[in-house]
Amino acid sequence: MTPPVEPEARPVDVDTGFWLWVTALPLMVAGYVVDLVGSTDRDLPAAVLAVSVMFVVVLAAVVLTFQVLMRQGYRWARTVLTGGGVAAVVYVTTNLFTVERPPAAAVGYAVSAILGSVLIAGGAYLLHRKDAQGFFTR
Repeated sequence: MTPPVEPEARPVDVDTGFWLWVTALPLMVAGYVVDLVGSTDRDLPAAVLAVSVMFVVVLAAVVLTFQVLMRQGYRWARTVLTGGGVAAVVYVTTNLFTVERPPAAAVGYAVSAILGSVLIAGGAYLLHRKDAQGFFTR
């Protein structure tokens, strides 16, 4: 019986990409909440707001779990995060230019969404570099 293969030491790119993703998560959540609360074209009941906030909290917990699994070397977690990150960046980009917001909400959304998108793109890039490829063996 062959002994289990131990993964290589975690590359710096994986650690840096992980922390970029972890930093982007609260920014994207804040942008979602600002967009939800500060949008002028919606007058949502309190129950809908509460369910929406609960949904984003649960989704953020799932994303954080995938981030931790990715940091441990799971390739499928990196793939899921990359796909979700691309979808989030596309959503933010289209939402940035198509939704009318009051000035304060527009600035809050733009700052958090743009910074979060840049961090997601940077983290995804680092996680797919050559140095990081060999680490994802599970």
